[in-house]
Parts: sequence; structure tokens; C-alpha cells
Amino acid sequence: MSTDLILTSKTDVELKPAPIEPSWIIDGNPTATNATLSRSADGMASTIIWQCTEGRFEWHYDIDETICILEGSVVIESEGMPATRYGPGDVIFFKDGASARWHVEGHVRKIAFCRRTQPKLVGFAIRAISKLRSLLLPSRQRPVQSLLGAN
Repeated sequence: MSTDLILTSKTDVELKPAPIEPSWIIDGNPTATNATLSRSADGMASTIIWQCTEGRFEWHYDIDETICILEGSVVIESEGMPATRYGPGDVIFFKDGASARWHVEGHVRKIAFCRRTQPKLVGFAIRAISKLRSLLLPSRQRPVQSLLGAN
């Protein structure tokens, strides 16, 4: 595992098969591939490149996922959300527990920022510890601009 604090990557990496759960497929033969670009030290967050060929399928989220469409288009709909077409540059946030119907038109390529959610009490404890740390070690928490003397 790398100990580097800053990692870089490209989005044109080699993708490996990432089959869609067969029971989720509604129509067609969508074929998905992906590659993990980064993962947080605690394993709770990752960045993934994902692409898929034409088809319709359900997707059920067990994590928080923010996506940005890089290529192609997709129509996404969910209960309480009408069918909407998304394309390059569009950003969508799916909360843990969401379900959506995807209709990939031709192909779609996205970058996904995924985060496993913690129980609310754990999240509260982490925020409290972070606040205490910033009070006790304020120089570590200053923005880069203030450390460089910028306003």
C-alpha cells in the first residue's frame, strides 16, 4: 500500500469486467467495466471509473455515490423522480439506500466518488474529535492560503 499523501491518476485506465447483478437487468445486455483509481486509508471512500454499454437496469445503492458523467448519456429515474437524461458534465448524488432505473443509451462512462456511510453516532464522534483537534492544533487545520500569508 502506498504511503504517498497525494496520488494522481488518469481516467483512461484499463477497465476490468464488473458485471451488473443479473436480476437487476430489465432490458438488453448491458456490459459494465470499472477500475478503482483511489481508496482512502480507512477503506471507507474510493474513486472509480465505470462504463457500461446500452441497456436498462435497476441499481440499488448500499453506499453514498456521487457521479460525474464523462462520456455518453443515460436516462435515470426513481420513485418520486421523473426520467431525466444526463450527459457529460452532469453530476448526480445517490444516497445510501437509493434505487434507480438506468437506461444507458449507447454507452456511458462516469467517475464515481463512493463513500460508505457510518452510523450517525459514529459520524457525530468523528466530527467532535475533528473539532477538538482543530482547536488543539490550529496550524494543521489552516487553509494553504493562510499558511502562505495570502488573505
